[in-house]
Amino acid sequence: MQINKSVIVITGGARGLGRAMALRLAGQGARLALVDLDQDGLDDTAVACRAAGGRAETYHLDITDEPAVEACFALIREDFGRIDGLINNAGVLMDGLLIKVKDGKLEKKMSAEQFRKLIDINLTGTFLCGREAAAIMAQDGHGGVIINMASVSRAGNMGQSNYSAAKAGVSAMTVTWAKELARYKIRVAAIAPGAIATDMTAQMKPEALQRMEQMAMLGRLGEQKEIAHSAQYIFENDFFTGRVLEVDGGTRI
Repeated sequence: MQINKSVIVITGGARGLGRAMALRLAGQGARLALVDLDQDGLDDTAVACRAAGGRAETYHLDITDEPAVEACFALIREDFGRIDGLINNAGVLMDGLLIKVKDGKLEKKMSAEQFRKLIDINLTGTFLCGREAAAIMAQDGHGGVIINMASVSRAGNMGQSNYSAAKAGVSAMTVTWAKELARYKIRVAAIAPGAIATDMTAQMKPEALQRMEQMAMLGRLGEQKEIAHSAQYIFENDFFTGRVLEVDGGTRI
């Protein structure tokens, strides 16, 4: 897919990896629909993307709200005339151990609310946005590309029962969608970052972050621009689909 003049939707586009990917694609001439709950962040990113050479419009959206997602993607299609690509990037971290027992006494356990809330955002939100983008691409008949953001934590990571479950689900949906949507000329892939220097990873406990750094063969956090480069590769390589691209510095959890 040629990025220049393509219409690409980026969820979680206000900051972090979403902003980094938006800026890189804007520099290639993409027309961007930036989606997030943080309107101030969206506005800042949009200004930066326009300065980089791309068109950028903002859309305030809770990706867990099905009617709102349907309405938002319909509006994007109306505003731009089409949708060529989607980066399902929006997500949160809500880490915690399954249980914590000390001296034979249960001190803490992950609540169902903590589990469900993350699943709603990171998995259900990805499903809803992917479904709407795919429906538009298939009906318009020109194909497209969907990139889901997975994580190396999809293999299971201590203190991340909810996050690991969500990212494992995202990875499985990626392969499923690639098989189902190929008939409509829609490619679907995922990026599985390791520990990347973002606002989200800054929320991790210092000992957990240090462990992630040490587990990478390169011994450092990844940079946001390295993930943005990976997204560009997937968009431009027309033979890449149904795979999860690990960009993790050699991390093995």
